[in-house]
Order: sequence, then structure tokens, then C-alpha cells
Amino acid sequence: MRTIGMLGGMSWVSSAEYYRLANEVVRERLGGLHSARLVMASVDFADVEELQMSGRWEDAGRLLADEARKVEAAGADLLLICTNTMHKVADQVQAAVDIPLLHLADKTAAAVTAAGLSTVGLLGTAFTMEQDYYRDRLASHGLTVLVPPAADRAEVHRIIYDELCLNVMSDESRRTYRRVIAGMVDAGAEGVILGCTEIELLVGAADSPVPVFPTTRLHVAAAVDAVLRPVP
Repeated sequence: MRTIGMLGGMSWVSSAEYYRLANEVVRERLGGLHSARLVMASVDFADVEELQMSGRWEDAGRLLADEARKVEAAGADLLLICTNTMHKVADQVQAAVDIPLLHLADKTAAAVTAAGLSTVGLLGTAFTMEQDYYRDRLASHGLTVLVPPAADRAEVHRIIYDELCLNVMSDESRRTYRRVIAGMVDAGAEGVILGCTEIELLVGAADSPVPVFPTTRLHVAAAVDAVLRPVP
């Protein structure tokens, strides 16, 4: 088994889920006491969030690129950015290392197309829902991407940063997400991408009338596939 490298800490709640899932998937595939070989660099999310809010994405990219080099030096054979939002700087991170970066949006799009769907709703941070870097990556796979109206986007974003990133899960927020999902389905979404790890901890298949695509689970499964695959 080769080693998965993770760039985490954005938030720690998200990274804990990545770690848990990686070990569970390896155990499911190999049985017994097997667990994942991985290394993780966990940054201070407060530093990253400040760069996000001030639009200093290049600085954020440099920060993650520096951490990626450390992960590679620690023995990682491939790299995951453990957050949808920070895939905005994925190219900058990939350029800093020689190991492959598994792009989360590509793995998600593959799952959507494999399900035979072409129009999906996207939930995530405001950055993920509103900026081009993520939606365009999905669209490059032939998908039509819908996002909620502005007021709903703002509330989805607020819940992520004010609650979910602090490991606060409430029934009220779950109801809000269910309402937003229903609105996207009414607008034509055939499925819904849960484009934020913390969202997967709040809502799931039971909260949507159409299939949901939990990006973290898809990302981790692809990474485990890669590290268990024989080296050519």
C-alpha cells in the first residue's frame, strides 16, 4: 500500500472526517486490522480564512504549496486537498510537488456522469458556489451546474463557517439545507453535490429527493483506489 498525503485543517472537522473515511475504506477493502498509510499537514484555518475573506488567494496558494512540499517530503505518493473551497489554488499546489494531486471536482464529476445525470445542484461555501474555478471544472465534464439563489447561498455559507466548522450540527440548519436542496430540485437539478465536507456531516441521502454526491467520500475512495493499485 502506498501513502496518501493530505492537506488538512480547513476545518479540523473536515480533516477528521477525511482521516476516518480513509481508514474505514482501507479496512473495507483489505479487512482485518488494515488501516490507511497517510501523512497529513494540518494548517491553522484562521489564517486561511483570513486570506479567503481578503481575496488573497495567491498567498493562500503559497501557504498550501509550502505544506504540500512537506507532505511529499514525508513520503506521500499522492496528494489530497481536504477542502472543496481551496481547490481554487489546486494548480498552484500541484505545481509545487512532483506527486499527483487528485482533484476533488474531477472525481465528483465522474460519479455524477456515471450515474447518468447531467444537471446538478451545488452546495458549498460562497466561494465554491459563486466563483468559476469549481463550477467550470464540473462543466468541463459536460455537467450543467445550478446554485441556490443569493439569499440561500449566503445562509448556506454562514452555517458552514459559523456552525459546521465548529462541529455544531443543528436540526434548524438541517431543515434550511433541506429547503435549499428542494429549491434546486424544483429548478431542475437531477442530483445534488455536497461540495463541502462539513455539509456531509449535516445532511445526506435521506434529506434529498434526488441523489446526493458526497464529495469527501468520493475523493477518499479515489485516493484509496490509487494507493492500492499495483505500481506499473
